[in-house]
Formats: sequence, structure tokens, C-alpha cells
Amino acid sequence: MKIAFALILTAAPAWAEAPVVENVVFANGRFDVTLSHPDTGWDHYADGWRVELADGRVLGTRVLGHPHVSEQPFTRSSQIDVPAGVTEVFIRASCNLDGWAEDTQVFALD
Repeated sequence: MKIAFALILTAAPAWAEAPVVENVVFANGRFDVTLSHPDTGWDHYADGWRVELADGRVLGTRVLGHPHVSEQPFTRSSQIDVPAGVTEVFIRASCNLDGWAEDTQVFALD
């Protein structure tokens, strides 16, 4: 019985790491977001980031269409309209294995 239990634990999927937002730059309506993630290939990679308001409303999403195994960290950009009067946004990253991360990176708009 102990052997079977050990085999089950060994065969269970490893918990994946969420992508980390390393840096954000905003200028002229364009967000440049730098992510890091231990991409392993098509089976597990950072697949996007989005800009949200404090209430969770999504302003825009940048889909990442392929792994970045040998390019870490990496930066991708997207034009996203931010409503007038908004002073901060929240950047949330995603990976194809675990979906959207629970944590967000707060970014102040100057």
C-alpha cells in the first residue's frame, strides 16, 4: 500500500509557478509589460497579461501565442485605452496551465 501511495504522489502534476510581472511602462496609451516565467515549451508557458481596474473590469488583454523558453524575462506591448481619471491599474498575468494568476501588480499612471 505504501508503494502505491508513493507512486501516486510521484505521478501527480507539479504545481506550476505563476508568471511574474517584472516591469510595466506606460506611454501614449501603450503598455510595455515585462514578464518572467519558467516556460518549458508548449506544455507550460506564460500566455498573456491584462490590464484591470480596481473593480476587476478588464481594459485590455495581450495574448502571447508561443513559449519564451530562451527569452526570459521578455517584454510585449499593447495599446489599451484607459478611461479619463483613472490613476492606477492592475496588471495580471496568465499561463496556459494554471490560467490567470491570483496576484496582480499595481501600476500608478502618472
